[in-house]
Order: sequence, then structure tokens, then C-alpha cells
Amino acid sequence: MTRRRGQRTPLPPPVFAVAMVAIAFFALPFIGLLWRAPWGSMLDVVGQESVRTALWLSLRTSFAATFFAVMLGVPLAWLLARVPFTGSSAVRALCILSMVLPPVVGGVALFFSFGRRGLFGQYLDRWFDIQLPFTTWGVVVAQTFVSMPFLVITVEAALRQMDRRYEDAARTLGASRWHVFRRVTVPAIQPALIAGAVLAWARALGEFGATITFAGNFPGTTQTMPLATYLALETDPQEALVISLLLIAVSFAVLIGLRDRWLNGARAAFT
Repeated sequence: MTRRRGQRTPLPPPVFAVAMVAIAFFALPFIGLLWRAPWGSMLDVVGQESVRTALWLSLRTSFAATFFAVMLGVPLAWLLARVPFTGSSAVRALCILSMVLPPVVGGVALFFSFGRRGLFGQYLDRWFDIQLPFTTWGVVVAQTFVSMPFLVITVEAALRQMDRRYEDAARTLGASRWHVFRRVTVPAIQPALIAGAVLAWARALGEFGATITFAGNFPGTTQTMPLATYLALETDPQEALVISLLLIAVSFAVLIGLRDRWLNGARAAFT
């Protein structure tokens, strides 16, 4: 007997109970924030120039980091999923290492690599007069470094699971590899690509450790919302609560808003 699409599957009571505990585990910290939030002074804090500047900087840098994550991560995912080569496991581990490393360690690695006296940064400074540390572009580099693995593993999994007969049929009809990639492969993995990009953006928006280590904490230049939250927590906990809620609201709204796009794209890809 086949189960119709959309038909609910009842869970065993113990599994359901554990699932409810898991939901509560995720929800309770946010409920605690809502409970302690100074709702009366919410608009005053959000209206502060420092908060608006940090929010605008966070949005700019996180979207820029997502752009670079997509531009670099999709070809990387293609390489890992479709091109067998010696040492592919080591390359894959290297490419997603920043996802499991402590962010501060990633920032230290970036500093000694792309810093003014770093292994590669010294040549960027000497030949092109480009200095990344303690600049807005340094924030983008740090955010891209820690967020791109989320896109890579999502797109790689989709490429591995994709039915390659459509690509083979397009090549048989004379389409070039680039044309097949643009018109067949990318539309087929679009749900995974969107999901990976959103995950990368959310990770970039909340990045703290690598950013403060590599780019510093300078208002208007490198002070993103997570850094502003950390600074406010030491001086004004009420302001830190408001900034935290603002970050949560922005992230949650984007994730909810894009959910239907993921589902519709997934249905179109497999029907």
C-alpha cells in the first residue's frame, strides 16, 4: 500500500515526546530573550545611529560574502561531486574545515595568511596596495571563509543525488558542457543552491570570532551586529538584548520567507 503525498505519518509516543523536548530546547533560549527584552525602549535603541550603522554593515557584508560563497562554492562543489581525483577526501576535509574550527582560530589563520605581513598578504600590499585586515573587505573575507562550507556541502550532496540522464541527453543533442551546466544542472539543483546560499548568508550574518580577530571592531567599518552585541553586553545589557532580537528577527524573517521557494523548487526539480 502506497502512502499518498502529504499524508501524515503518526509518530510513536516516545519519539513524539523526544521531538517535543528538542523543539523546547531550541525555543526556550529565544523565549528567554523575549521575556527579558526591554520593550519600552526598543524603538529608542533601534533608532540609535550606532545600531543602524552596524545593521547596515552586517547586511552589506553578509550579502557580499554570500555572493562570493556562491561564485566560488558552486564550482568547488561540482569538482568534489563530479571529478574523481587522488586526495579528494583530503581536499573536501580542507574545504569544510572552517565550518568546525573555532572561529577565532579561523581568524588567526586568515591574519597570518592575508595580513599585511602574512604569507600572501605581504604581496597584496606590496604589489597591489591591498590591505585586508581591519577593513570592511576583511569582514567579507572572514565571513566568506566561515560560511562557504555550508553552501559547498549542500550543493555537493544535490549534485551527487541528481539524475544525470538529463545532462547526458542534452549533450547527445549537441549542447556544450557550459550550456548543459547553465540550462540543465543549475535548474535541477536550484532548491539545494537556494538552501545553501541562505545557510551561508545566515552564518555570515552571525559571524563573530573570525571577524573580530581578522578585521577588528571599528564602528562604521568592521563593527557588525554580533560585534556590537558583544560590546553592548559589557556596557548596556538592555541594548544587547534589543540588538540580539533585531538579528533574530531579520534572520527568522528571511528563513521563513524563502521556505516556500525551497519547497516549490524541490517539487519542480523532481516532477
